[in-house]
Order: sequence, then structure tokens, then C-alpha cells
Amino acid sequence: MTVDASSVIDAMDLWHCEVPVVSKRDHGIGTVADKIDIVVVRLTSNDGAEGFGEASPWVVFTGPVEATYAALDRYMRPFIVGTPVLDYAKTLEKCRRAVAHSTEAMAALETAYLDLIGRMSGLPVHALLGGKVRDTIPLSVSLANPNFDEDRELLLRLSADDVGIVKLKAGFAGHDFDLERLEVLRRDWPEMDVRVDYNQGLSIQDAIGCVVDVASFEPTFIEQPVVASQYPLMAEIRNAIDVPLIADESVFGPEDMHRAVREGIADGVSVKIMKAGGLRRALQVAGQAQLAGMTAYGGDMFETGLAHLAGTHMVAASPNITLGCEFYQSSYYLAEDILTEPFPILDGEVVVPNVPGLGVDVNLEKVKDFTITGSGERVSV
Repeated sequence: MTVDASSVIDAMDLWHCEVPVVSKRDHGIGTVADKIDIVVVRLTSNDGAEGFGEASPWVVFTGPVEATYAALDRYMRPFIVGTPVLDYAKTLEKCRRAVAHSTEAMAALETAYLDLIGRMSGLPVHALLGGKVRDTIPLSVSLANPNFDEDRELLLRLSADDVGIVKLKAGFAGHDFDLERLEVLRRDWPEMDVRVDYNQGLSIQDAIGCVVDVASFEPTFIEQPVVASQYPLMAEIRNAIDVPLIADESVFGPEDMHRAVREGIADGVSVKIMKAGGLRRALQVAGQAQLAGMTAYGGDMFETGLAHLAGTHMVAASPNITLGCEFYQSSYYLAEDILTEPFPILDGEVVVPNVPGLGVDVNLEKVKDFTITGSGERVSV
């Protein structure tokens, strides 16, 4: 099958899914337990080809899943169904202007378009983004369980799987708990590359003192210690430590990245397609960081393997995302994934697919099992 100029989007199907997880996780800005919420998008062309995408919102980070679903179903759908497949860039821009701040909806929609076009053209998504610069991506797994004994068990599993990077989620249970866990990591897992992420969890009064203490353990980087709007304090913290400071919630898209560079708030940035509003905008963020001499790594939200695949192709196409990726949840946090095959991880690294589209099929039966809203009924022209 080829992408014909006459090919149009014949239908868009949506499923709001609740996907079960294996444990509680605490972050500086909130807790996740029992399940995660996602929206799965399927675009179908009049030729019968399909493409899938995922929106992975977190209510305290990017907003509620109900808003994401409504953005796609009510406000973006009229710009999509019946339009030429090859006009997807024009369509995406119309959708972006139709609904403010729906970055996850835009990420899911662009992913579905790229998966569809990739399958129709026989090209992997990374080829549609300009080509890959790496075949594998080092995997980082976050430690966020308030029961550290359970995270110790996870660490044993990670060591057995040759995963060499962990990121300690900090700022949710007190400074002493953070220091105790860092001591254990340095003592019992000295081979691990350790990073620390506060997810905005520190108060303005305590931030510098806490971060200076954590920096004494020489983590690879410290991420987003204070709330996103505290640009001056981020710059002050950066100047107070020798460890690289990474911006996450302070930088969503290219517009924020421009300000972050101008105000010198960080040494690097977490690049996420859910924050940026799609794969191409995420690549813009990584490119801006590169021009400013800043590092970058591939972050995620609470995602299944479907969103991980989109992030993998984005990271593979970026020369500047050199600090690895966090696409671990489908393998180490979800009770079940929605892909027909396991998300591709080998020897502690994510393997970049080289087959058409995203590279792994979606298991629609699993999607339907987890669905709480949206019948997946076809909406045809």
C-alpha cells in the first residue's frame, strides 16, 4: 500500500481506558495508585489502513483525561474526518488552534497520523521525522514507591535485566527519607547511574538546602525541585550546585524552552511528547536545547507501550537526547500492556523499531477490556 493523494481519513475511534498498575507511586505533586488513565486513538483511511496513538494525561501535571477525550471527540474530530491523509500537518495545526492546552490530545493525534502514514508508505515513524541517529536508547526506571522495600525488590529485578539507570523520585515523604534511599543506592548498587527528580516537591524555603544535600551524592542530574513557575529560583538553585539541573514541568513546548534558555534556569531538559504536544514539537524542544548547549533526555507520563513507541521514535530522531529514556512503565509498572508484543527492551536498552509505522501492533481486545468511555464506533464520512 502507498500513500495516495486521494486517501482521506474515513473514521476516528476513541477509547478512554483505565489500565491497572502494580503498586502505589508517590511524586512531589501527586500520587498514582490502582490504575492509569489513557485515551487510545485510531485513525482509519478510506483505503483501510489504520494508525494508532495514545494520550497519557495526569490530572496534576497536564489535566484530566475527560478534557483530553472531549478535546479529541468534540472539538478536533470535525477537522479530521474526511480530510486528506497527506494534509495531516495542516489538520494538526487546525486542531491545535481549536483547543488550548490539549498537548496530550495533540500528541496522540500526531502519533496516529504518523503510524498510519508509516504503515501506508512502508516506513518507520523515525524515518518520517528525518531518520534515526541511534539504534538503541538506554533505559531509566523511576523509583517512587513509598515502601522502599518494594523498590529494593525492583532494583534486584533491574540489575538482573541489565538496566543501569534509576531515577529516585524525591520530595514526597521528607528530606531524611530521600537521603536514606540515596545512601542505600550508593552503598548497595554502586554500579547504578542515579538521578533524582523532585517533581516540584520542594518548598521555596527549603529548596536550596535540600538540593545541596542531595547534590553531595553526585547524582547524574537533579530534576525540577520547585514549582514550574519559579524560574528565578530554578536559576538560583542551578548556580548553587555542581550537579546538572534539569527542567521538566517548567518546560512544556518550544515557547517555554525559549524562556528557559534566556533565563538560565537549567542545564538540560526533559523532553516529552505529551508536554510538547507531539513528536515534531518535542524535537523542536530538543533542538533548542542543543543550540543552547543544554542536555536532554526522553521523559514520559504514565503511559502504555503505545505512547512509549511514539517517544522511542522521537528520541531516536534527536541527536541531542543523549541521557536515555524513561519508557519503562509497560515493562515494570503496568499490570498488563495494550500491545500485541512486549515493548522492545533488550539488555537494559530500548530497541528502536525498523518496521513500518510505530513497529508493534495494538491489542484491541485489551483496549476494549480496559475501556470505560467510548465504544470505538466508527464515525464515517
